[in-house]
Amino acid sequence: MSLTHPLTLTQYLIEQRRRFPGASGALNALILDVALACKAIARTVAFGRLAPGLDQVGGQTNVQGEVQQPLDVLSNEVFLRRTEWAGHLAGMASEEMAEPYQIPQAWPRGKYLLVFDPLDGSSNIDVNLTVGSIFSILRAPAGVTAGERDVEEADFLQPGAAQVAAGYALYGPSTMFILSVGNGVVGFTLDPNLGEFMLTHPQLQVPEHTREFAINASNSRFWEPPVKRYVDECLAGAAGARGSDFNMRWIASMVAEAHRILMRGGVFLYPRDTREASRPARLRLLYEANPIGFIMEQAGGRASTGRQPLLGVRPTSLHQRIGLVFGSRAEVERIERYHHEPVTRSDLNPLFAERSLFRD
Repeated sequence: MSLTHPLTLTQYLIEQRRRFPGASGALNALILDVALACKAIARTVAFGRLAPGLDQVGGQTNVQGEVQQPLDVLSNEVFLRRTEWAGHLAGMASEEMAEPYQIPQAWPRGKYLLVFDPLDGSSNIDVNLTVGSIFSILRAPAGVTAGERDVEEADFLQPGAAQVAAGYALYGPSTMFILSVGNGVVGFTLDPNLGEFMLTHPQLQVPEHTREFAINASNSRFWEPPVKRYVDECLAGAAGARGSDFNMRWIASMVAEAHRILMRGGVFLYPRDTREASRPARLRLLYEANPIGFIMEQAGGRASTGRQPLLGVRPTSLHQRIGLVFGSRAEVERIERYHHEPVTRSDLNPLFAERSLFRD
């Protein structure tokens, strides 16, 4: 039996703080509060239909126009209650709240902003599939931190490159906490005996080469030509332009998709499409795309809108939606290249095209 033990999340954060002797420790404390919220949500998710209080919440429509699942509401409340009190935050924003959340006057204000999706993939709860939480930490403007004014929507509209830290929790067969503080990506696994997140994946890197892609093929009729071209080439397999067979995956939980890609490579596409002219994209920039994009870039992968680097996009609204492609760098760059190349007739061939003896 080895006498060495993995670092706890607390110990890891202490080591990171030593790189910056002048740091106050507020960021460490905030991340630990977020981790505690994730532990509480993991426990609630594990109870499933047996979780107390599920019959008293949910059923309302959130700002996204989506019906809230009971666990969405409970998870959002957990994030608020676990992080608002300690004096590290100047405000919060969430998928489940239309407006920024003001820190109650009873608590001191801090220098950070927290944005989060409290329970990503919650539609999978009823079928017992992997879900998770996503979070991003930004710096707050000095005027808000000093208490000169309340936090406003505009304070959160920072590009993804401005994130101080980001991560996600994964509630699956084991509970994991994936984190970047701008110095690579590390993964922790929750030890249920100790109740601690233990460092189990010290240097996560997205594999460069992949033969997997994740996309919702039921939307193929709405895709733009560059996306159709990419997917068609993958489906053509060894006999096609790529000269290799690909596997297609789709879990409908972005946290689960991101984690699989982080561990074994691949590319995830939830691109712009033509389903609704008023809503050409589906994923939220601030609390879904940006934190996952930050993790991917810190792990050597790439995150993009399909046309440009994701982390350079300046948000225009709190709940802005955006097309998203992330994963192994070479595949994402190929998709970007296709978006910038002229469309040819072959690019317009529909996915799963009907075949006929009389076709041209």
